[in-house]
Amino acid sequence: MKARILKVPKTEKEVSLWVNPDGLVKGSLFLLEQSHEHAGEEEPIEVLNQDSPFLVVRLHNPEQLRFYNRTTLIRVQYEQEEENGTLGEQTIIPCAIHLMDGSILEGTIRETLPPERARLFDYLNREKARFIRLYLSDTEVCLINKAFINYVSPSDETH
Repeated sequence: MKARILKVPKTEKEVSLWVNPDGLVKGSLFLLEQSHEHAGEEEPIEVLNQDSPFLVVRLHNPEQLRFYNRTTLIRVQYEQEEENGTLGEQTIIPCAIHLMDGSILEGTIRETLPPERARLFDYLNREKARFIRLYLSDTEVCLINKAFINYVSPSDETH
């Protein structure tokens, strides 16, 4: 009974992780039911941008827990529900991200940014963020480790 009292309630978020050197890994991240940064559930980017060197991933095949070093995660992709009504408050920046492995990810950055720090360059250079969020579509999100980005180019296209 005591062990159950000490557990922090979390939910699992199914993700695809690209890990160096393993490649694609399917699993789940554990998210707090209440974020420390905003109302509602913790988001995957909050988990990835924490200071601790390791994070917990529940693998689906084989079924097991692993503790991945954040520096080995190249990118993490997942599906989310479409956002309703919040895009008006966000800065939307179309871009293409060129990774060191030759992959090119095209999409939009959608973040609430202060007007004086709303350029693509400003977003990429945020000091506390190891990962950046790129929307590949309305529902597909990719979190990219900045350490594996070769370069980013702005795009005039809107997605």
